[in-house]
Amino acid sequence: MTQGVTEISGKVYELHMLIFYICCAIALVVFGAMFYSIINHRKSKGAVAAHFHESTKVEIIWTIIPIVILVLMAIPATKTLIAMEDTTQSDLTVKITGSQWKWHYSYFDQGVEFYSLLATSQKEIDGEAPKGAHYLLEVDNPLVLPINRKVRFLMTSDDVIHSWWVPDFAVKKDTIPGFINEAWTRIDEPGVYRGQCAELCGKAHGFMPIVVHAMSEDDYDAWLEEKKVELAQAQEDAAASLTVSLSMDELMASGEKVYLDRCSVCHQANGAGIPGAFPAIKGSKVVTGDLDEHINIIVNGRPGTAMQAFANQLTDQEIAAVTTYQRNGFGNDTGDLVQASDVNAFKVQEQASKEGE
Repeated sequence: MTQGVTEISGKVYELHMLIFYICCAIALVVFGAMFYSIINHRKSKGAVAAHFHESTKVEIIWTIIPIVILVLMAIPATKTLIAMEDTTQSDLTVKITGSQWKWHYSYFDQGVEFYSLLATSQKEIDGEAPKGAHYLLEVDNPLVLPINRKVRFLMTSDDVIHSWWVPDFAVKKDTIPGFINEAWTRIDEPGVYRGQCAELCGKAHGFMPIVVHAMSEDDYDAWLEEKKVELAQAQEDAAASLTVSLSMDELMASGEKVYLDRCSVCHQANGAGIPGAFPAIKGSKVVTGDLDEHINIIVNGRPGTAMQAFANQLTDQEIAAVTTYQRNGFGNDTGDLVQASDVNAFKVQEQASKEGE
């Protein structure tokens, strides 16, 4: 239990300590009376057990006293719970979407959204490199928030139940598919705050950290403008990539990075998959078969399985690279070379087909 860096986290801490002290006092009275009776009214001292029937007075006393104690505990607890659920009059709204195994952050009315993935290297995880100071608690894109502003969170999930938990904010809320949960925070101090998914959400549950970078209001506003420029530039680069043809070596190098970042958590770094859970890439009939079907699965995923749709998570260039890597790595050696224009052409044809229906 930490006092945290928000008013609510402070109230939760104080409530926790208040209830703890009340429980200690109750334990002291109950066990004190019990041990006093055992020691001073034992048979060896000649004590004789009294014989009596129920007492209405005693029944009333030991019913009223617990009720009074519970009411005294419920009043501050209710006030804190009501405050925790009051998401009104927020200054900023962020949608948080959990998926296996990453977080998607979308800033409402700002045009900014991005995915946040584990940044700990596979070599650290495999024990082939020294573990960093924030092992399994570091991400490539942290959630950036301003201090002294009320931030409202809308939380949901793409697949299974996750739980967004940052102890320093006293925020822990389940993200449930097809359902929207709400929470909020107002951070008092700038800093970097870390949390984790607190719901057993599958194989890589422990590889789904949360990092929040709290900035001063001016620094946050400047970051937001920089992020908008960065995302706009990324869109321009994605459009420009459609006219560029990369070599096999370039695609394989880029594809390997995408694969290790996005695919290896399920299909394994060696492409062997996990029998009964995640199919192997090595020797896969999909990977070595029809190219359009392979692209289709990466772009649209497979409903009812853990295979997600990556159409909005990866650029056409990244999809082309990882497709090329899968079709030529792990001994598959199909010789197929996929360009961003091929992926874009597939999407255009798919869209035209849907409109024709």
